[in-house]
Amino acid sequence: MNIKITLMLMILLASSLYAIAQITDAEKDSVYIRQVEDQKEPDKVLHAEPLYIDLIRDLGARKGEKEWNVGMGLTDNLAFDSYEYLIEYEWAPADRLGLEVELPFTIYAPTRGIERDSIPANRLNSLKVAAQWSFFVSEPMATSMAIGYINEFELSDFRSFGKPLITGNVYNPFLVVARRWGNNFHTLVYTGPMIAQHFSTNEFHTTYDVHSSFHYMITGTRNFIGVEFNKTFDHGDFDMTLRPQMRLGIADNLLIGIVAGIPVSRENERLSSFVRLIWEPGHKK
Repeated sequence: MNIKITLMLMILLASSLYAIAQITDAEKDSVYIRQVEDQKEPDKVLHAEPLYIDLIRDLGARKGEKEWNVGMGLTDNLAFDSYEYLIEYEWAPADRLGLEVELPFTIYAPTRGIERDSIPANRLNSLKVAAQWSFFVSEPMATSMAIGYINEFELSDFRSFGKPLITGNVYNPFLVVARRWGNNFHTLVYTGPMIAQHFSTNEFHTTYDVHSSFHYMITGTRNFIGVEFNKTFDHGDFDMTLRPQMRLGIADNLLIGIVAGIPVSRENERLSSFVRLIWEPGHKK
C-alpha cells in the first residue's frame, strides 16, 4: 500500500513539475516577445529572419537600429572551389525604413588537375545598395510585410579591373511576408525578379526567386534553428538549394549564424557552407 501511495505521489510530483516547466517556458517567451514588441513605438513583430538571404534590416524596423554583418562562405563546385566574403552595414534612418550597403567578394581556387586560367578570376563582385519599407505590421496577427529594392553595380574581375570598372547592373525588386505562429514557430517568404543588364551587349537576363524559410526560436532567447528553401526559376530551368541553419547569441549584441547548403540538383555545385557574424552596436536587452 505504501509503495502505491509513493508511486502516486511521484507521478503527481512529476506532472506538477512538467506543468510548471511548461508555464515557465511560455512565460519566458511572452516576456521576450514583449521586450521586442512593446518597449517602443511603433509596433514591431518579432520574426526569425533567414541567414543566407538576409533582409535589409528587421521587418518593422525602428529609427536608429543598425547592424554590421561579416559573412564567409565556401562552395564546392565541379571544377573549382569558391570562397565568398561579404561585409555589409544596414541601418534604419526612419521608422519601418531600412537601408543597406554591401560589398561581396569571391575568390576562386581550382580543384586538382584544373588550370587556374580556366576558372573565373577573383573579384569584388559588386557594390550593392538596398532599401526596404515595412508597409504592414500587425502585432495581433503576428504578421509583417515589406517591399524593397536592391541595386547591384557589377564590377569587373581583378584580371581586368577598371576596364571597364562597372560591367553591368542587377535590378531586384522584392516582396517579403513573414508570420510568427504562437511564440516559437516562424515562417517567411521572400520573392521577386532579378533583372541583369550587361553593358557591353546591352542584353537583359531575368530570373525569378522564391525563397521560403521555417524556423523554431529557442524559448526566451534569440537563438533559432531552421531551414531556407532557396528556389530560382530561369527560363524553364529550376534550381533549389536547402540551407539548414542555426543562430546563436554570443553576447547581447553579437550573434553568429551557421548555414549549410545542399543543392537538390547538383548541376554546377556540390555542398556549401556559410557563416555570418552579426554585430548590433547599441543593442540593449
